Amino acid sequence: MPNYQLSHLDQLEAEALFIFRETAAQFENPALLFSGGKDSIVMAWLARKAFWPARMPFPLVHIDTGHNFEETMTYRDEFVDLIRATLVVGSVQESIDTGRVVEEKGPNASRNKLQTVTLLDTIEKNQYDACLGGGRRDEEKARAKERFFSHRDDFGQWDPKNQRPELWNLFNGRKNPGEHFRIFPLSNFTEMDIWMYIKRENIPLPSIYFAHERDVFERNGSLLGVTEFLKPQDHEPVKRQVIRFRTIGDATCTGAVESTASNLDEVIAEVAAARQTERGTRSDDKRSETAMEDRKKEGYF
Repeated sequence: MPNYQLSHLDQLEAEALFIFRETAAQFENPALLFSGGKDSIVMAWLARKAFWPARMPFPLVHIDTGHNFEETMTYRDEFVDLIRATLVVGSVQESIDTGRVVEEKGPNASRNKLQTVTLLDTIEKNQYDACLGGGRRDEEKARAKERFFSHRDDFGQWDPKNQRPELWNLFNGRKNPGEHFRIFPLSNFTEMDIWMYIKRENIPLPSIYFAHERDVFERNGSLLGVTEFLKPQDHEPVKRQVIRFRTIGDATCTGAVESTASNLDEVIAEVAAARQTERGTRSDDKRSETAMEDRKKEGYF
């Protein structure tokens, strides 16, 4: 008899598909958090596979800071049409206009942290009882503490010391009224796995993941792109460089890397040789040693 052996990508895919289906089975009104970054793109791709030929049984939820890269927004709308998904948008600008949050001031101001309130308001407004996120354990030490099913209390807060045990493939989605779960099907993927899966599946990506010319300047160790939302100070010279982005988020805090990787094979080779994590380019993670964990405890992704 032939000896069929699953590749590690097959195993990771099977695990993720199982978690998507388990989420649909255990929760009444789940949603998939979608940023337009590579992890959330892979999430949506897997979700489509999990329920094919039916449409995925939950919407994509994008928390729009209003300070996004133009390429990301163009891609978002094209991708939503491609996979025939429903898109729900939560607006940080609306949260600012209604007084729910106060916009930061100064050269290091960012709307990234403000997303938390907008996200929690969007969850409450639409009564989502589970939100699927693209977090991976290899990204950052706080995310390494997450379970597949990550409990949030009725204030949307995360307590890393109060997570449910997960034995084998048994997931406990029981909750009290007002509580919800964040669910992370990609937990065991690495950045390299994501890129290899994208190549295998031929998944389209935003163009800024590949090498291109852009005006950039350096601030606090990050190479930031010049946009209408982010301008250099007098002592920060602007250079025209060939760069790409390893991660995509709010344009005011997402750093680039110098790179000539213009296709998937070159990106994979570059990631294999990298000695800095992809979030090492994110200036918002450098605000303190526990920046990510503090935001997660407040209800961040």
